Amino acid sequence: MIRKASLLAVSLAALFAAAPAFAASGKLVLYTSQPNEDAQATVDAFEKANPDVDVEWVRDGTTKVMAKLQAEFAAGNPQPDLLLIADSVTMAGLKRDGRLMAYEGADTTGFEDGLFDKDKTYFSTKLITTGIVNNTRAAMTPTSWKDLTKEQAKGQVTMPSPLTSGAALVHLATLTQNPDLGWAYVEALAENGATAAGGNGGILKAVAGGEKAYGVIVDFLPIREAAKGSPVNFVFPTEGVSAVTEPVAILKTSQNPEAAKAFVDFLLSEEGQKLAVTQGYLPARDGIEPPAGFPSRDEIKLMPFDADQALADEEENKKRFSEIFGG
Repeated sequence: MIRKASLLAVSLAALFAAAPAFAASGKLVLYTSQPNEDAQATVDAFEKANPDVDVEWVRDGTTKVMAKLQAEFAAGNPQPDLLLIADSVTMAGLKRDGRLMAYEGADTTGFEDGLFDKDKTYFSTKLITTGIVNNTRAAMTPTSWKDLTKEQAKGQVTMPSPLTSGAALVHLATLTQNPDLGWAYVEALAENGATAAGGNGGILKAVAGGEKAYGVIVDFLPIREAAKGSPVNFVFPTEGVSAVTEPVAILKTSQNPEAAKAFVDFLLSEEGQKLAVTQGYLPARDGIEPPAGFPSRDEIKLMPFDADQALADEEENKKRFSEIFGG
């Protein structure tokens, strides 16, 4: 009897060892700031890879997503399992407030330091860099951020305002954290007649239309338009670029953390990173071919960026920028 029981135990152990891990299943609620088309494509690809998961998603701009989520926190009833939103500064705030779940088992192979939280509470999923756009008829083709402070660029530079654009706020924080640029560079831009207003779409229109010769802008807009024949050229400056990274994070209050982990795994995987490329974005993971018109990832230098420091400095950065440029 003892021998039979032992044999049965051994057989069961072997069976479970050979069985695959349980697949993610059930309802998964995602709040995202992705454009609708990108969000739908992302959810469709994930559900194809995880057919037992049903994703319900809510889409709005990051500011509105966060306002909705904060109201839910206040009511004690947060709805999403995970977030996929524009920037790491917002995620740093949620981490500070104890809202994010660490996912220590996430595979960050191919992701350089700084593209995921050191405590693995949020993870970059793509790179939307900010560099320089110039009209192809401009007097010079810039190669450095400092070129925008030269006499040839006087009164000819436009950029989005960090008071209205999240990417511009990250860019400002990145510049001011850089000891070779800093606030002295921001002041030099203003002294050279640079203007700051609105968002990235307006910058592209002004430069493409010849109203301004140079602009500070996110990469994909001018690269896409240049491919269609627009008279614009995008430059990755030699000092490096800033980037918003559309990070993903799981909330501590997630009702389905296993499915949420599967979603994170998918976005960080080669398949998920190739999906970002098909949507026209630079992959965050090394070794993935970028979209047409972009240099390879190893040719793009990212300026160092401390999201926690940017969070701490946010209000002061806005105030000081407003004093320099008006706003």
